[in-house]
Amino acid sequence: MGDGGMTDPIRVLHFADIHVGMENYGRFDPETGYSSRVRDFLHRLDEIAAYAAEHDADLIMFAGDAFKTRAPNPTYQREFAHRVRDLSQLAPLILLVGNHDMPPNQLKASSIEIYDTLAVPNVWVADAYETRVIQTKRGDLVVGTAPYPIRSRIIDDERTRGLTIADIDAKLQSELSQILETLAEEADAHDLPRLLTGHFTISGAIFGSERGIMLGRDVQVLPSAVADPRWDYVALGHIHKHQNLTHGRAGVPPVVYSGSLERIDFGEEGDPKGFCWVELARGATQWRFVPVHSRPFVTLEANLRESSDPTAETVDLIEEYALEETIVRLILKMTPEIEARFNEAIVRDALRRARVSAVAAIRKEVDQPARARLGENPEGLTDLELLERYMIGKQIDGERRTRILAEAEDIIGAVQTRLADSGG
Repeated sequence: MGDGGMTDPIRVLHFADIHVGMENYGRFDPETGYSSRVRDFLHRLDEIAAYAAEHDADLIMFAGDAFKTRAPNPTYQREFAHRVRDLSQLAPLILLVGNHDMPPNQLKASSIEIYDTLAVPNVWVADAYETRVIQTKRGDLVVGTAPYPIRSRIIDDERTRGLTIADIDAKLQSELSQILETLAEEADAHDLPRLLTGHFTISGAIFGSERGIMLGRDVQVLPSAVADPRWDYVALGHIHKHQNLTHGRAGVPPVVYSGSLERIDFGEEGDPKGFCWVELARGATQWRFVPVHSRPFVTLEANLRESSDPTAETVDLIEEYALEETIVRLILKMTPEIEARFNEAIVRDALRRARVSAVAAIRKEVDQPARARLGENPEGLTDLELLERYMIGKQIDGERRTRILAEAEDIIGAVQTRLADSGG
C-alpha cells in the first residue's frame, strides 16, 4: 500500500512500564497465590486488552519494562504470557526491550526474548535499532524501534579507553543521536505513517518514581533527536510520569511518555495512570491519554498538637473519605503528651472498617525539644527517626521537615525492596 494519505488513520494503543512483580504495599492473595499488588498490575493489562478490543486497535505498542526484575519468577512470566496472547490475538503487538527487560550480560536472554524464540504469531520483540513496515487492517505503517541504550552494544570498549565517565556518556549520547537519525532517514523513504518507539530518558522530561527502581546509569537523549517531523508519533517508555514533551509546538510530532500503569509509591500519588490511544496519519496524527483504574494512594494529614481527643479526631478524619481499596498513609503531628493519649489500635480498626487495601504507614511526628541531637541515645531509632532528629537539631521548619521525611520514606522503601530482590 503506497499512499499513506489514502487510508483511514491507523489505531495504535501505546503503553509502557508494567513492572509485573512490584509488590509494594501488597498482601498475599490466596485466590492467585501471589501478591495483591502483582494482581493490580496484571488487571491493568486486562483493561488494555478490553479497550483495544472495543476500539478495534490496529497495532499495540508496548514501550518497554515488562517486569520489575531482569529475572522474573515463572509465575509472573506465565501471567504476562497470558496477556501477550490476548493482545496479539487482537492486533500486531510490538514488545520493545527496556532496561528492566535486558539480561544482566550479553550471553543471557532477555525476559521477553522467549516470544521471539518461539516465533509467537503477531509479536515482534524489538531488541535492535531498526525500522520495519508493519501491515495492519487499516493500512501499512513504518515503525522504528530504539530499545534501551546499553553502552557495550553501541560503543566498542576499545573506543572508551582512557575516557572519563562524562566523556563516555557524551559519546554514547552522540552515537545514539546518530542511530536515531538513521532510523528517521529509513522511515522517510516510505510514503506511509511513521511511528518511533524508544525506551530512554529525554532531557527535560519530568521524572516519576522510576529513579528508585532504575537499573544502571541512565543516558539522556536530546529532545531534537526525536522531535523530528519525519515521524508522526513518538511512543516512549522508561519514565513513569505521563507527559507530552512537544506540547504546544507546531511542526513536530507528539513525543509522549505514556507513563506507567500502576503507582509504585507515594511519589506518584497524584499522577494519573493510563495509556495513549493514537490515530496515526501522515502529518495529521491525533492522540489522547486514557486513564486506567489504578489503585489510589491517599495521604491523610492531621495536626493533633492541640487536640482534646487525638484518637477520635483521627477516626473522624478517616471517616470523611471514601478509602475503600486504597493504599493509605497517615501523617500525624503531635506533642509527646498527645502521643501518650493516642490509641493507634483504634485508628487501625477504623482503617479496617474503611476497607482500605493497605496501611502504608501511621507516622507520628512528635515534637522534640529543640536541644535534641543525634548524639542523644540514637540506638534503637529508625532511619526516619534519626533523620527527623537531625532536622530538628538543625531547626528545619515543620512543613519542610514533613516533605523531606515523605521523600525519604519512599527512597528508603525503594532501596529496601532492591536489596531484598538482590538478596543483599
